[in-house]
Amino acid sequence: MWLRSRFTCHYANHVLSRTEPALSSGRRVQSGLPDLLICFSFADPSVEMETYHVSAGHMFLLKCLIPGAHPNVTWGRGGRHNLNLPTGVEVREGLLWFLPVQTAHEGNYTCEKWSTKGLLQMTVQVSVSNRECPDASETVSIPHGVSGSLPCKQTEIFQLGNTTNIRWMQECQPVQPLSVDNKGLMRLPAVSETHVGKYTCLVDLSVDGREYTAARSIQLTVNNDMVATEPQVVLPHNQVIKVEVGMPLELICEALIGHSEDVNTVMYWTVNMEFIEEYNGLTESWEFLQVQGRVYSRSVLFIPEVHPHFLNVPIQCHTRNSVGQSVGVVTLHEADRTVLYITVALCLTGPLALLALGAVFFLCKVDLVLAHRKLLRHFPKKQALDGKLYDGYVSFLSPNTQRSAEAATFALRILPEELEKKHGYSLYIRGRDDCPGEAVHDSIAAAIHQCHRLIIILSPEAKNPTDAHTAEETLPTTCDDQTQMCYEQKVGLYSALTQNDPQVILVEIDGPVDYSRLPESLRYIRRKQGALKFRTDSTRAQRLSQLCSNRNFWKSLRYHMPSVPTGRRTIV
Repeated sequence: MWLRSRFTCHYANHVLSRTEPALSSGRRVQSGLPDLLICFSFADPSVEMETYHVSAGHMFLLKCLIPGAHPNVTWGRGGRHNLNLPTGVEVREGLLWFLPVQTAHEGNYTCEKWSTKGLLQMTVQVSVSNRECPDASETVSIPHGVSGSLPCKQTEIFQLGNTTNIRWMQECQPVQPLSVDNKGLMRLPAVSETHVGKYTCLVDLSVDGREYTAARSIQLTVNNDMVATEPQVVLPHNQVIKVEVGMPLELICEALIGHSEDVNTVMYWTVNMEFIEEYNGLTESWEFLQVQGRVYSRSVLFIPEVHPHFLNVPIQCHTRNSVGQSVGVVTLHEADRTVLYITVALCLTGPLALLALGAVFFLCKVDLVLAHRKLLRHFPKKQALDGKLYDGYVSFLSPNTQRSAEAATFALRILPEELEKKHGYSLYIRGRDDCPGEAVHDSIAAAIHQCHRLIIILSPEAKNPTDAHTAEETLPTTCDDQTQMCYEQKVGLYSALTQNDPQVILVEIDGPVDYSRLPESLRYIRRKQGALKFRTDSTRAQRLSQLCSNRNFWKSLRYHMPSVPTGRRTIV
């Protein structure tokens, strides 16, 4: 125990005298005096000092309990002015070694240490007896009926690492405890009056080639007023945990102990009814917790890597005291990765499905739009009038060459046969639907503004006149005698470029068209939206490819045409 010491601290021409614990340092008074402080401390005889009971012939290690004293400490016998130690007593790394204890070693021993706060000192008494079992230095009380434990109280001896044997005696007679760990802690069964007495822990060890025995005694009493309660595990309770094999895991066990800490409480884990010491790497720790006036014991089992043999077997947390025991069970199941696999599959297939749908829509866009239009015709609804009388205005070059004759045949016969008779479109075709005697330019302008689309049919011979100054100021050579087509294109293209009404559909007949010889407005529309191609070649080798190409042509043309109004009769 700490001595209460009388110390006197001198400042220049000023004395402060008072009683304080030996660890206290001089306190500077607010008097403006110099900082120099000199302290002298001496034991207060009114305070009982701590006594260590040892037996002659035993080894004994005495530690200075001043914080931070080890190993920078000075030992003396009888007082701070006597630094001489008796024969057989020496200082090693701050510890006072008795090798072995002799009756002449009885007396007071003082350890001192200088610090920034002054001199710190502690004095203890060593009492030597000639009995094999020394007197008890402290008393431990255990409730009646509780399975308790007694510490060996020889920490410094065990730290040497030279222990060869540990023995316990009751009243200097050998005793068989429930168990003794490597630090000498002895566990007892449920105590009764027969267990009362002096218990001595004897440790055999080897030092410097010689065999020694160290002994400390402790007095055990039984308290009939203290009542222990049966522990109750609150966590885990038949718990199932999903885990990943190969991953680390912590399992937590909590048990209600009562309203006070019971030193006889024991917590431990088993895996498939085997102690965790049977498994490499498993570690556990436990502590007491106080929550709202109740005491819980908490143990943590750490599994550095979950192996398959930990799965689907009971992992039990045992909490036991002298009154009873409680067990919590947890079972590890391997995590079901089906959901994970499905999630990953959806994450992977989702974008792929979207890409596939996008590709299908891109490749089958024309067919899908046409099918949607056909489906809508079965669900008629009232449509708003927009003043349009025709679905398309067909502009073509009148026949004066073979190429222009083919364009005229396409415009006057093939196009109406497919669009009007088969699919119910309404076309305005110059040369078929205009009336003789009408003002040509006025009738063309009116007809174009009454159409949703402007279909311009081009052939490879289409060109500008060689004396043209600009592409828009003059007309192609083929228009010299066909000023009507030139006017159609001018009026229609102007409205299409400025108002996007009507929309223009370019159709190329039998081969590529040299757009460099056509007006800039046509070249712009060609670059912007492309042109549909129709072939009239009928050689035997080209019939199959021509059939497929023209089938796609009609689908594309209908795709670019507006929807046929509901109720308009279709001739199949």
